[in-house]
Amino acid sequence: MQNKKAKMLTLVIVDLLLIFCSYFVAFIFRFKYTNISIAEIVVMYESYISKIFLMSLIFIGIFMAFKQYKSIWSIASIDEFLRGIIATGLATSVVLIISYLDERRIPLMVTIMAGIMIMVFCNGIRIGWRVVRRTLIFITDRSNGSCKRVLVVGAGGAGALVANEYKKNPQYKKKVVAFVDDSWVKKGIYVSGIKVLGDRYDIPTVVEEQRIDEIIIAISELNEVELKKILDECKKTTAQVKIMPGVSEVIDGKFSVKKIRDVDVEDLLGREPIKLDFSGISSYIENKVIMVTGGGGSIGSELCRQIARFNPKELIIFDIYENNAYDLQNELLRKYEKLNLKTLIGSVRDRKRLNNIFKEYRPQVVFHAAAHKHVPLMEDSPGEAIKNNVLGTLNTAELASEYGVERFVLISTDKAVNPTNVMGATKRMCEMVIQSIDKESDTEFVAVRFGNVLGSNGSVVPLFKKQIAEGGPVTLTHKDITRYFMTIPEASQLVLQAGAYAKGGEIFVLDMGQPVKIYDLAENLIRLSGYIPNEEIEIKVTGLRPGEKLYEELLMDEEGLSETPHKKIFIGKPGEFKLEKVKNSINTLLDVVKLGNKEKLREKLHEVVPTYKNPDEDDEVAATIEK
Repeated sequence: MQNKKAKMLTLVIVDLLLIFCSYFVAFIFRFKYTNISIAEIVVMYESYISKIFLMSLIFIGIFMAFKQYKSIWSIASIDEFLRGIIATGLATSVVLIISYLDERRIPLMVTIMAGIMIMVFCNGIRIGWRVVRRTLIFITDRSNGSCKRVLVVGAGGAGALVANEYKKNPQYKKKVVAFVDDSWVKKGIYVSGIKVLGDRYDIPTVVEEQRIDEIIIAISELNEVELKKILDECKKTTAQVKIMPGVSEVIDGKFSVKKIRDVDVEDLLGREPIKLDFSGISSYIENKVIMVTGGGGSIGSELCRQIARFNPKELIIFDIYENNAYDLQNELLRKYEKLNLKTLIGSVRDRKRLNNIFKEYRPQVVFHAAAHKHVPLMEDSPGEAIKNNVLGTLNTAELASEYGVERFVLISTDKAVNPTNVMGATKRMCEMVIQSIDKESDTEFVAVRFGNVLGSNGSVVPLFKKQIAEGGPVTLTHKDITRYFMTIPEASQLVLQAGAYAKGGEIFVLDMGQPVKIYDLAENLIRLSGYIPNEEIEIKVTGLRPGEKLYEELLMDEEGLSETPHKKIFIGKPGEFKLEKVKNSINTLLDVVKLGNKEKLREKLHEVVPTYKNPDEDDEVAATIEK
């Protein structure tokens, strides 16, 4: 604050000196061709010094009114300079009128000439400061061999912001040397002194010809599909690719080059934004007591964020990990001050703890996201997967039915389809629990099945980014492995939407788009980070992990799909399961768990879930209906 006031005072003093000088020079020009000597002109000037001081104050006052002392002249636009000219012109007019009405006035010609000089001097010093600063930056850039050469995609206001920011801040050691823009009108023009060299399809050529080190995508309003198309062109280069923040941050004046981010996998997927039926979701969430088990996890926490938007009567976060739950609690209370939030710690294995919670809080809707999900870890600890995933789901579902919960939504996975691992097999059993208990309960039990979620705990993407940052190698288990991907918010929103369609017994299958080859994903992330795959950053294939298969499925052979009102949500045919038989199978599995024999446990799991098979098996296990 003090620094700003000092700069303002300095500029006022400089303007006062320039105004006095302008009047003195004007006296000289006015009387130099007369018989009056310079000494006499000085005496004449001094006789008007009090009037000149008054006129100076008028100039300064009008300059202040036009905010000439609040502008940052090192980055000022043409608007600031125009305001300076208008302010000087207005001040000169006022001074002329005052002089005309004064009998002992300063000569009118002197006043006019002084006004012109003030306009030149006072505005010139501002322009001059900017020119000098830009010249120094240019010299620094030219002499600095480490300065990165930047190509900006988008020659609009956002692109100009990026270019100007780097001009103003040489410490970033980046220089915008070219633009590309899809508007044919802009091709060949100059933006911030930098030429537009073509459109998106010229990116590879421009990168090569201009020796580009970094590409920045600076388009304020850009949908996911168009972004992916631009990234597809960027992937053909060896330049690092970054994206500037959205239009809201630019409009709000919060833009900084520090906010320019790396490309995320979400950008590579190019998925369209989800359109939700807010009224349908609100109809079963608003003013209801909602409970989310595993509420502190990746999916559970995002479900809580989405639910909070729909004004629940009370939101209950139930999780065994207190740190995650605590952080989420603080986040939600900051964002939603009026949210009635309860954070409870406990395990879905603990039926007594669950019973007390259902009895006290009487939840009306339950989202069951609590589960062990790490495939390799569950291969080593299959008993824990059965206790947490299967028994935990049975406990929660039975209590939901007992206490009259209106709707119960299980978070399932594509790994439950023809599972090749313990985790997938246990999640298939969870689906069986849900579908069997639905037939004997007034509660509407449904499951939602989707693939891998980007950014979730254990996701491959953060690992890849970390490995790239460390210089490699980037490790993956098989060159041909493919996965379905979805963002956390996208998955959570679709879960809420699927819940609105629940009638009981359904397995909702989410449209995951096209499967992504993990090797291609690794290559793209390396390229967009500015490296050459397998030259600068190695991609190392380590072999399939226990329980891992090359591809995932979203539907079993016996499940026919039917549509819902939402184009990204489908319904699999309900299975025919008997609750008593399912519970007996679970009890048998729990007895085997006590023995501590992993192989016997897997054998028994295969009996309960016939579609469960070892990924190394060559023969196909027929997809049968478990009964």
